[in-house]
Amino acid sequence: MDIREAIRTQPMRRYQITTIVICFLLCMVDGFEILIMAFVAPHLSKDWGLDSVQIGYLLSAGLIGMAVGAFGLSPLGDRFGRRTMTIACLVLVTIGMGLSAIAPGPEQLIAFRAFAGLGIGGLVAGLNILVSENSSDRRRGLALGIYGAGLPAGVALGGAISGVLIAQFGWRSAFVFGTVVTAILLLVVVRSLPESTEFLIEKRPRNALGKYNAIATRLGYETSEHLPQPVAAAQVRSVRGGLFTGIMGRRTVMLWLGYSCLMAAFYFANTWTPKLLTDVTGNAGTGTVAGVLINVGGVIGALVFAALTMVVRPRIVNTMLMFGGAVVFAAYATGFQMVALGMALCVLVGMAANGGVAGYYAISPSVYPAAVRGTGVGLMIGVGRLVSIVAPILTGYLLDGGWTPEKLYYLFAGVLVVAGVFMFALDRTYRGRSENPETPEALSDGQDPEDRGSTRAASYA
Repeated sequence: MDIREAIRTQPMRRYQITTIVICFLLCMVDGFEILIMAFVAPHLSKDWGLDSVQIGYLLSAGLIGMAVGAFGLSPLGDRFGRRTMTIACLVLVTIGMGLSAIAPGPEQLIAFRAFAGLGIGGLVAGLNILVSENSSDRRRGLALGIYGAGLPAGVALGGAISGVLIAQFGWRSAFVFGTVVTAILLLVVVRSLPESTEFLIEKRPRNALGKYNAIATRLGYETSEHLPQPVAAAQVRSVRGGLFTGIMGRRTVMLWLGYSCLMAAFYFANTWTPKLLTDVTGNAGTGTVAGVLINVGGVIGALVFAALTMVVRPRIVNTMLMFGGAVVFAAYATGFQMVALGMALCVLVGMAANGGVAGYYAISPSVYPAAVRGTGVGLMIGVGRLVSIVAPILTGYLLDGGWTPEKLYYLFAGVLVVAGVFMFALDRTYRGRSENPETPEALSDGQDPEDRGSTRAASYA
């Protein structure tokens, strides 16, 4: 039996669900690690006497590492395997978090945050793919939406715990907490996370058949004497053909640009909102609560995305999130100085920004064929990280240059509109084509009209 087909068509089994739960927990660590500086920054700025520009660089240090990791490490998952790269990246994150806890000054902390970011940048793409490949066709959108909720859940839970720890033991305790949690999950991954079946079939590494049969046994299926044959069309098995040629090139541009726009708004909202509210109220605790509320909203947004994908195409759901987010950002611009209203709007900001990230995590793996999936998703994340590096730093310079917080929220509302336009354009590229990127007919513009009509019906069902 071909496990790929069984996973796609049969009810999901305990081993698949366990794999997705592990990825969800890792996504929580990802979220906490990405935005830990947003919770530490208000306290760090007082402790070390830092100005807005210095805070901006600290907030972006991890993003620099993530961009390098996404570009340099994520594609290695297509060569060495998703499981292998997940373990390697978790080792980097654990070391980087531990070093951050003992940083003697801002320059060293910037370097350690960038080092930890390397691991996070290489980690995320592989997790998305493992969740996608271990989900049935019927439940894939739901599974990926719930998985995406791990990012804001990690920030919200980690932020709440960090707030308590920082109040009792100082800002370094947040990094100690992150180090311990990441190390524990590293042990869980070594023991329990399987390799991607698509990788085993497409790349056929050493002992691929043995690993494939081990997964079959854990799922309760019969073992095989030979690996199934790869199904990807020849023209999409290379990076050039699978990412940049023909319709795939257009999809790549729309996916990457839309994700980049969202990342700019996401990191502005998540990194600067706590600091801006702290400045308005003069209370660092208020900023911490705002950061937690944004990510509570992110959990809600990801779950709403997951639920809507049961009845609407995920790309359309994400388009609605982008346009709705623009409205929410504009509303926040006018009301955040009223603390009670601002706190309520923080939840809606999180629903749009963090829910949108869950949407891109859900959509991106299915865009690319398995042979280059890690490269495609990883480079998308890398391009988004490059843009997100600029957002916190640019915000610091704009604030020093006299911009008000209201103008900044209006600016990023416009950025979310652009993200929504790109996502809608991506959805239009599937009109009349199969959703499966492995098949030639998914890429062809020359289908017979009758076939085109039947494919459209299947794609838009």
